[in-house]
Amino acid sequence: MSLATQYILTWQCPDNSGVLAKVSQSLFSHGAFITETSQYSDPYSETFFSRIAFDDRNLTVSSSEFVEALNALAKPLAMQYQLRKKEDVPNILIAVSKDDHCLVSLLTKWKSGVLPINVVGVVSNHQDCQALSEWHNIPFYYLPVNADTKTKQEAKINDLMTELKIDLLVLARYMQILSDDLCQKLHGKAINIHHSFLPSFKGARPYHQAHARGVKVIGATAHYVTANLDEGPIIAQEVKPINHTFTIEQMVHMGHDLEATALCHAVRIHAEQRVCLNGDKTVILA
Repeated sequence: MSLATQYILTWQCPDNSGVLAKVSQSLFSHGAFITETSQYSDPYSETFFSRIAFDDRNLTVSSSEFVEALNALAKPLAMQYQLRKKEDVPNILIAVSKDDHCLVSLLTKWKSGVLPINVVGVVSNHQDCQALSEWHNIPFYYLPVNADTKTKQEAKINDLMTELKIDLLVLARYMQILSDDLCQKLHGKAINIHHSFLPSFKGARPYHQAHARGVKVIGATAHYVTANLDEGPIIAQEVKPINHTFTIEQMVHMGHDLEATALCHAVRIHAEQRVCLNGDKTVILA
């Protein structure tokens, strides 16, 4: 007896009475065996969000016919959806500069099976992480950049993403500001880790800013990349209490753990199709 193929369907549409029932009924009528469901109705944007996991053990139609039925359902509901086999994990390109703590965590969790992703490359404007990447048998792409070469360097990154069929770019302490043009191309497809509890202390040297203000907690924020620096929709945050005795160096060292944890969590729930964009915010369908 062959094992059933598992699918993930994430969808959203204007909120109206019965939208969940209509989608659920369509899945039921075609034999989809639902194994997990979560949903949220946002009263402010008047949008309904849902994630449904199911398998094909009782499916009565072909996969192409199933998609046709979804398309027919989506049109009158003004529904946007993403459907994929659970086993078809997203291709990830990781961008780093010199610091490797986030890269180490991503690669370790990926190798251990915690992250449902396929890391196909590491790109960097420095060579510090090349040995680590190659130790994991991951291609390393060294693309140095300065003010004069930024446009060409970003074009190479964009070409690389196309060539490798990248679904998500992860900025794992990649200390370069992406151009507005590249940010727009990567809308919803690039995650950054900022070493601060946003929206506080945006930009450079946030730990120094936090220390100067005498904060009592420090944090890290994983968010989608937008043209507005460190203002993209927030996916995950981690915090830890501190006090007046903490030096900047201690804050930085503690922050490394928070950054790695927040980024890995954000990548995991994105890969599992649990994150929906909702204007400048996100909905997390746990």
